Amino acid sequence: MIVVIQRVSEASVKIDDQIKAQIGIGLLILIGIEETDGDDDISWLSNKILNLRIFPDENEVMNKSLLDVHGHILLISQFTLHASTKKGNRPSYIKAAKADCAIPLYEQMIQTLESGLGKKIGTGEFGADMKVSLINDGPVTILIDSKNRV
Repeated sequence: MIVVIQRVSEASVKIDDQIKAQIGIGLLILIGIEETDGDDDISWLSNKILNLRIFPDENEVMNKSLLDVHGHILLISQFTLHASTKKGNRPSYIKAAKADCAIPLYEQMIQTLESGLGKKIGTGEFGADMKVSLINDGPVTILIDSKNRV
């Protein structure tokens, strides 16, 4: 799994010009799922996301986690994170999981994050054409690949 994590002061996702979800202070997370992902990737990545110390403390040092600041999550599926651009100019998405594999993993990631956070998270809709808006706070943007843990 690959995630792009953006610390936000606010974020929202629209589908068909209707707001599907919106959050205040927290994390906008774009997630790309591949065929080889599983429970271990979800567990490890969820723990990393919830405990990543990227929010400022009273001295403006990034020392607090999402849990510490009681922040929110907006999780958006994005298969294009697995784009391969090695050959030619048209990206290949061969590593991205097909819907029958990706949807259950996406739903499991939602449940795991909600359980760890202790509240509902905002989500997009798997496979939908979405319009994502955000105010990146910092800016702080972090890329994590569950296959590169070492």
